[in-house]
Amino acid sequence: MAELEAGSISMAAGGGGRLRNALSGMLCAFALLLIGVLAFSIRLFSVIKYESVIHEFDPYFNYRVTQFLSKSGIYEFWNWFDDRTWYPLGRVIGGTVYPGLTLTAGTIWWLLNSLNIPLSVETVCVFTAPIFSANASWATYLLTKEAKGHGAGLMAATILAMVFSVSFIFSLWRDCSVWP
Repeated sequence: MAELEAGSISMAAGGGGRLRNALSGMLCAFALLLIGVLAFSIRLFSVIKYESVIHEFDPYFNYRVTQFLSKSGIYEFWNWFDDRTWYPLGRVIGGTVYPGLTLTAGTIWWLLNSLNIPLSVETVCVFTAPIFSANASWATYLLTKEAKGHGAGLMAATILAMVFSVSFIFSLWRDCSVWP
């Protein structure tokens, strides 16, 4: 009888631990969702402020290459000689460009259009960075959690989500002539 009562007491204590683990897991998942939203919205700031405009040369080049890939296909992309790049010499794009960003954005564009979600290549290229920023924060959490635990994983993911904002604030601070 005493063994039965001791077993029921330990079961009740174990039940509280399960509830604590469940609440801890839900809180961690909610924090990861907020970290993903933070990373996404920080990288979306320029799109909200300045519209969906590609500002620099390298992103514009990647957009133009992705546009060619989406119109002409993968085989034409690998053999494409672009006479508007490195003018007047030109450049073989398929053999000299790093294809990761181009193929990723092209695949996302193709997948969305095959699901009848008609987005332009420019929109896909603009939103690729915010989406991958959130994914990078979550991957950082998973990696750091394995090495140091949940708290360290959440901290690392938060820091990675805000890296751009910290450098942006630092550049504003430097540009305002506060920097010595």
